[in-house]
Amino acid sequence: MAPALPPLPTIEWDKLGLAVTDSVNGHVECTYSTTTSTWSPPTFVTDPYLRIHGLSPALNYGMQAFEGLKALRLASSSASSGGGGDTISIFRPHLHCTRLAHSATVASMPPVPEPLFLEALSLAVRGNAEYVGPSTSDAILYIRPLLFGSGPQLALEPPSQFTFAVYVQPATTYHGLQPLPCVVVEDFDRAATRGTGSAKIGGNYAPVMRWSRRAKAQGYYMTLHLDSATQSEIDEFSTSGFIGVKKIEADTPANGQAAMATPTAVNGEAKENPKLNATLLIPSSPNILHSVTSDSVVHLAQHKLHLPIARRPVPFSELASLSEVLAVGTAASVLPIASVSRLSTDEKYVFVGADGKAGEVGVELAALLKAYMRGEVEDEFGWRYEVGFLDPEEDSATQRAKGNGLQLVTAGGEGTLSTSELKLVTSPL
Repeated sequence: MAPALPPLPTIEWDKLGLAVTDSVNGHVECTYSTTTSTWSPPTFVTDPYLRIHGLSPALNYGMQAFEGLKALRLASSSASSGGGGDTISIFRPHLHCTRLAHSATVASMPPVPEPLFLEALSLAVRGNAEYVGPSTSDAILYIRPLLFGSGPQLALEPPSQFTFAVYVQPATTYHGLQPLPCVVVEDFDRAATRGTGSAKIGGNYAPVMRWSRRAKAQGYYMTLHLDSATQSEIDEFSTSGFIGVKKIEADTPANGQAAMATPTAVNGEAKENPKLNATLLIPSSPNILHSVTSDSVVHLAQHKLHLPIARRPVPFSELASLSEVLAVGTAASVLPIASVSRLSTDEKYVFVGADGKAGEVGVELAALLKAYMRGEVEDEFGWRYEVGFLDPEEDSATQRAKGNGLQLVTAGGEGTLSTSELKLVTSPL
C-alpha cells in the first residue's frame, strides 16, 4: 500500500472553523434505482453542486438523512514526519452506517449497504487526503454522508431514484474543556413521542435553529430538550447526547428505591474506580439519537475507567444530585456543561466550581477519547478503519479491480472560547 498524501502546507490547520470553502478536490456520488433495486458504483465528482429534480421528495417532503464522522491522520504513523503521517483512519464508520440505515428506514428510504458505505467514504477520503490535517493538530477531515430521494415524485410514494453522496470538509475538532452554560428549550419539542427523534434527519435540526439563536442571545450556548409528553425527563441537547455524572455510591432510580451501583466486570473481574467514584447516567428515551460519541465514551468509561453505567430515564430534577454534565458529539467530543437553567421555574443547576473548570470525569473521558481517535493508543476495540492507498504506478484497471480507484467526473485549550470555537462546539455535526 502506498502512503497517503501529506497535509497541505498552505492551510493553517489550527485556525479552521465551519466555513465551507469548496476548496477540496470533490465528493462522491452513487444512485439507487427503484426499478432495478441496485446501487451504482461510487463516483468521484469535482463539482460541489448536486443535480436534483425540483419535484423530488427530498426538497418537497424532507426525504433525507445524513451522518457526520471524522477522518484523522494517526499519531502512530507520524513520529518522524512532523505530524504528517502516512496513515489515515475513519473513526467508527460501521456504527455510523448502522445509524444511517435506521434513519433511512424512518424516512422511508432504502438503506445504504455497509460495503458501499465504506467504499464511498474511503473514496472520498482518498481523493482529498491532503486535506486531512497533521496528527499534531486538532484538525480532522469532517465527513458528511447524505442520503436523499432525488427523483421526481409528487405522490407519497418512493421516487425513481435515490442519491447517496459523501462530502468532506477540513475542520478543527474542539478539544478544549471550557464549560458552557445551557438552557432548557420550553416552547418547542424537538421530537414527539413515537416520532422521528431517533433518526438523524434534517427535520429534527432546522426547526431548532431559531430557538438556539434566541438562547445564544440570552447568553446560553447549549440548549437542552426534555421529553415531549411530560416535560419532566431529559432527552438530549439540540446538538449532542447527554451524559450525567453522579458521584455517589448509590444510584437512585426514578422510582425512589436506592440500588447500589454494580462495578463493571472487566476480564471476568469486578472492578471499580475509587479515584473517580462516579456513575454515568445515560437517558434511555426512545426519542433520542443513538450517539456514536456517547457509545464510545460509555465504552471507555466501562472498560478503561471501570465506572458503572446507568441507562434509564433521567428526571430533570435529578440534575440537583449530579456533579458533572457532559454534552457528547462529533464536533466537540466531550464538552462540559457549566450550568443548566430552566427559565420558567427559575431553576439553575451549576456543575463547575468557583474556578469555572471542568470536572475530573469529563477531563479523563475527553483525554481517553482523543487518544483512541488519534492513534495514540492501541486500537483494542477495532474503532479505527484504515483508509488504503494504492501505489500510483499501478494502472487504472488494476485499481478498479481492487475497488480502490478514483472514478473521476469533472464538472483549543481552556479559557474564553472564540466565536469560531463556539460555532464548532454548538453545531450538530
